[in-house]
Amino acid sequence: MNTDISRRSFLKLLGGGALTAAAVMTGCKSKEETKAVEDYKQQVEPPVGKMTYRTCHTTGDKVSLLGYGMMRLPTKADNDKEYDQDMINREVDYAIEHGLNYFDTSPAYCRGLSERCTGIALSRHKRSEYFIATKLSNFNNATWGRKESLEMYHNSMKELQVDYIDYYLLHGIGLGGMENLNGRYIENGMLDFLVEERKAGRIRNLGFSYHGDIAVFDYLLSQHDKYKWDFVQIELNYLDWEFANEINARNTDASYLYAELEKRNIPAVIMEPLLGGRLVNIPQYVATALKQRDPERSVASWAFRYAGTPKGVLTVLSGMTYMEHLKDNLLSYSPLKPLTEQEMRYLDTEIAKQIVGIEAIPCNDCKYCMPCPYGIDIPGIFVHYNKCKNEGTLPRDVGDENYRRLRRQYLIGMDRAVPRLRQADHCIGCGQCEPHCPQNIRIPRELHKISDFVEDLRQDKLKRI
Repeated sequence: MNTDISRRSFLKLLGGGALTAAAVMTGCKSKEETKAVEDYKQQVEPPVGKMTYRTCHTTGDKVSLLGYGMMRLPTKADNDKEYDQDMINREVDYAIEHGLNYFDTSPAYCRGLSERCTGIALSRHKRSEYFIATKLSNFNNATWGRKESLEMYHNSMKELQVDYIDYYLLHGIGLGGMENLNGRYIENGMLDFLVEERKAGRIRNLGFSYHGDIAVFDYLLSQHDKYKWDFVQIELNYLDWEFANEINARNTDASYLYAELEKRNIPAVIMEPLLGGRLVNIPQYVATALKQRDPERSVASWAFRYAGTPKGVLTVLSGMTYMEHLKDNLLSYSPLKPLTEQEMRYLDTEIAKQIVGIEAIPCNDCKYCMPCPYGIDIPGIFVHYNKCKNEGTLPRDVGDENYRRLRRQYLIGMDRAVPRLRQADHCIGCGQCEPHCPQNIRIPRELHKISDFVEDLRQDKLKRI
């Protein structure tokens, strides 16, 4: 999968549906756009009727191993603030045609519009053709009250155009520790309410997604006999399997999370199999090693096969913006060719150790930290920094013969990726973003470090990183 295609270029090229040779020739204005079209034309079509399914033992649901994360929906080519419903519909249609039946959304995704866009797309299909997962995303203190939380729950059904939800989650337990768990779900009676809704059939499976304080995860699992969790959503990928805690001391290794679920026979729904794209944007020498091992597989496919191989995994979520992403991921699971034990260890030890050494900011571009009250594009800043670090193009030393070129490249790239008024130097350190970060990044601290780095570059005062 090629990740060098810009969102705007790709949507501009593919937004009209099928590509003809004439359209390609008249529409291409740059090498980047030409490359986007050629990659799309050469991509292998995933087969129909070959999807791998896993069974949810509580309801008997046959769930597609690939789940559609509706958190990175395509926007219109000429207006990236408006979601492209026609493209969303086409991608959902293609996904269902190829056997994908699990769609994961939230009231918090896509500036609050994900459920609506998802509902419009899915309502065009038979209700029996898909499973919907959504969440009680009452992160804000103003929504902790029972009245506000109930409104959010009922509004989800309205936006999704359904009268029951297949998979309902307490969203992001662990963020804010036990205090937040008690305030969001226990003291207001919402967890007890959701258990009753499951009994009534308006929720078919009840679970939670986890980020943050491991004490909350352990507590809810200790209550399994009481709540009978049908599934739990965790972050699992070959980097986080043994190195999540090493990357960030406030995170927990996926090996522990998965083992705790396996002990209790609780199905695992997997999020961040690509770590927000970080396991695609890996250093070239690492990507080359993977391609040499299996030339027919994309770099992303290795990560997806890793996440889908464990037997306790029900489905693996991917936020697929472009049709090419959807096709490549369908190929990984249509059908799944499980990794061998040797291949699993090759990824989570040899490859993971090389990536950990890069020390990138562990941002997954989930945008939970947004909007910033001061207009800062937090994920945009981190993504640009990480991209340059992974590619080895970060200007590091004025004595380097490539320093001038890399300095100019970084500054121009930053200005193109993030408008000046939304860059890191405008962070005042209010800290409103930090509690919402699933990766527990100390966001203001990282922004200030990048701001100092950029200012040194602009004034040409950088000595060495």
